[in-house]
Amino acid sequence: MDLGLAGRVVVVTGGTRGLGFATARVLVEEGAAVVVSGRDAAGVAVAVDRLGPERAEGVVADNTDAATADRLVSAARRRFGGLHGCLLSVGGPPTGTVLEVADAAWRDAFEAVFLGAVRIARTTAAALGDGGAMLFVLSTSARAPIAELGISNGLRPGLAMVAKAMADELAPRGVRVNGILPGSIATERLAEVEAGASAEAARRRRAGIPLGRLGDPAEFGRVAAFLLSPAASYVTGVMVPVDGGALRSP
Repeated sequence: MDLGLAGRVVVVTGGTRGLGFATARVLVEEGAAVVVSGRDAAGVAVAVDRLGPERAEGVVADNTDAATADRLVSAARRRFGGLHGCLLSVGGPPTGTVLEVADAAWRDAFEAVFLGAVRIARTTAAALGDGGAMLFVLSTSARAPIAELGISNGLRPGLAMVAKAMADELAPRGVRVNGILPGSIATERLAEVEAGASAEAARRRRAGIPLGRLGDPAEFGRVAAFLLSPAASYVTGVMVPVDGGALRSP
């Protein structure tokens, strides 16, 4: 199926590794151009080289920086002449239960995971026209708590409601907003989460996947690229799990 991505321009925050990079790769393979951001200059350069410099622009940026949103939109316009979509991948907060995590970690995570995403979403929304699309990378914790991920359990549901509200607000302009809820995908982030969790929590998480395996980042990337594409033109305001069936709600 032709996703209709040829000639479109998409900003991918956190696009230098993990789920962000997996999505950027599919977007490029489908004919789109991407602006990928990350905090590490070397990582940004490697990602652009792997994606192909003719279709990828890199921006070294931190989502907590208030100037990041404008820089990303400006990079898309300057390099590729416009902007049609944005994947908001904001990374994961530290592990730990609600009772264990200190105030400072909650504040830092709110700035990086929540407010940084909202700020970029607002700025991107103003730049998108009819047919534009925005996709928040959240987590299955937006629907059900995950053991030993207290901060994620607290912040992700709020971001899901931000995405839902923005879908209503932007629909009259023809701009779609959705969320995507990755479960246990084989990324560096999952390795970090499992390293910081108890062995029993990691065992339960994997045992609860009906498909019986971890997801591949490319499997996530294909779903994300579809939701950002014109092929999903009548899909907005939904949270789509990519979790091998782990969520028990319909």
